[in-house]
Amino acid sequence: MKMPFLLPNPFKKIGWILFIPAFLVSLYISIFNINTDNYLVCRVFTLVNDDNIFSKSQAFAFINNSIVDELLLFCLIIGGIFICFSRLKNEDELISKIRHESLVWAVYVNYGIILFLAMFIYGFPFLNVLFYNTFTMIFFFIIRFHYKLYQLKKDTSDEE
Repeated sequence: MKMPFLLPNPFKKIGWILFIPAFLVSLYISIFNINTDNYLVCRVFTLVNDDNIFSKSQAFAFINNSIVDELLLFCLIIGGIFICFSRLKNEDELISKIRHESLVWAVYVNYGIILFLAMFIYGFPFLNVLFYNTFTMIFFFIIRFHYKLYQLKKDTSDEE
């Protein structure tokens, strides 16, 4: 079966190379509450910037900013998309069904968690929830899809 929206299989390896280090570094920064504002500071173009309540907000300007968080986010999202939507070597209708069911499951779980957390987390800490939400759906899909592939492989090897 031809799946027109899937990337070629080699993208999966590139995805893992981007995703795993970015995930581990992001987890480390998050757990140990490391401030990355002084690392990789570059002059970047901003559409809108509002550093703090005492400064005037800037629009369409160049500012000095640490790009660590942006690089990690790009690697997480792009790597995750490459992992999620790269064709398997033996892509067939069953794999497509597992892929579809895993994606639907990931959407339900992700938004269920967001709704639950929206009831109990307020103010600025909720911004962390929204930040993590940018890649949690991809993360849930990767976990579910590869678990289902593992189950399928295990079931087919048990039959032999």
